[in-house]
Amino acid sequence: MIQKIRYRFIYMSTIALFIVLVTLIGGIVGVSYYRAKQQIDNVLIILLQNNGKINSQINTQNVKKRFGPTFNQESLYQYRYFSVSFNSKGKQVSLDNSHIVSVPSETISSLGYQVFRSKRQSGSVRSVVSSYAYKTSKKNGKTTIVFLDQSVIMESTNNIVKVGMILGITSLILFTLMLIAVSRRAIRPIVLADKRQREFVTNAGHELKTPLSIIKANNELQEMITGQTEWTVSNDQQVNRLTQLINNLISLARMEEQQQLDLSVIEVSGILERATKSFKSVVVQQNKQFKINISPDLKINAEENSFLELCNILLDNANKYCDDGGTVSVALVPDKKLKKATLMVGNTYVKGKNSNYSKFFERFYRDDKSRNSAKKGFGIGLSMAVSLIDAFNGKIGVRYQKETIFFNVTFKLVR
Repeated sequence: MIQKIRYRFIYMSTIALFIVLVTLIGGIVGVSYYRAKQQIDNVLIILLQNNGKINSQINTQNVKKRFGPTFNQESLYQYRYFSVSFNSKGKQVSLDNSHIVSVPSETISSLGYQVFRSKRQSGSVRSVVSSYAYKTSKKNGKTTIVFLDQSVIMESTNNIVKVGMILGITSLILFTLMLIAVSRRAIRPIVLADKRQREFVTNAGHELKTPLSIIKANNELQEMITGQTEWTVSNDQQVNRLTQLINNLISLARMEEQQQLDLSVIEVSGILERATKSFKSVVVQQNKQFKINISPDLKINAEENSFLELCNILLDNANKYCDDGGTVSVALVPDKKLKKATLMVGNTYVKGKNSNYSKFFERFYRDDKSRNSAKKGFGIGLSMAVSLIDAFNGKIGVRYQKETIFFNVTFKLVR
């Protein structure tokens, strides 16, 4: 349980940092990308306003209006661009490639015809050399298309993306490694508190056994002197009940103290058959039906005695809370596609439709409808079952169907 808390702490902290990094880096990249696109759009507009050229005759006020007062006009000359014009009949009438050297005239004409036929006002096209953003303008029956090499402008944004990803991944890995290193120290108070709690239960249980033994002996002596009475029988029942509770608490505490069982490949079909044989006579004597369906030769990683204890807990719980004249069912079936085996233990429970099944695995929890003297138990068995299932790396769930409650336990199959 403590290790699960530790792993969950590491997982949730890593996820939280991941979300923060994605938000932060994504925001920076988004702003950079938006500004780059805005810059490309502004340059294309200026080119169209100046007949596809950037020269000394450019309106300086218009440039500063678009790029801001701090923009240096000299930086306009860093861009690589070209333009092509068509008349109303779609014939090329001019081509300007004086501000780019890497794109031949044939390619410029081809790109120009491609954009002209598409009739789009703006967008981007790609050639073998680079990617170009474009805008079109129609004036006096003449269509002018200006192209801007956007690779230079987008380079800084692409670099931000690469650097951001490298820093983000590196930060996430370093943070996770540091978290793994310090998480043991962070949860140490919880570990100590849990250890003291288990030690207290174990020690208190052993201390309580002595006075209970004395009370039981005194009660037996009283019966030898005066014979059995209503009071001595009640005393004996309550002493036995309290002794059983103490034994269960000690077993649960010891189970949790044992950090890891020695797991090995065991054949669970045979173990479950042994458990059902021991319960069959008890179930039948109470006028209940007992249905068994166990697939043979199923193997999982577990510990034999502990798995037998798990079967006994689930069978005892099903028999204890089964309605009079009802049915206790046990099934062990494989799912070869998922490579899992499912142990299903169910019992008839007509009044269980509105029960809070999420609390069934809590210690000392018993459904209010079953709180009567006929139902012996303390609500510890299922909690012990959960601890065993966790040790076997399995999963347990509960469902209610057709007036029957089922506890489903899944394990990974082993060949």
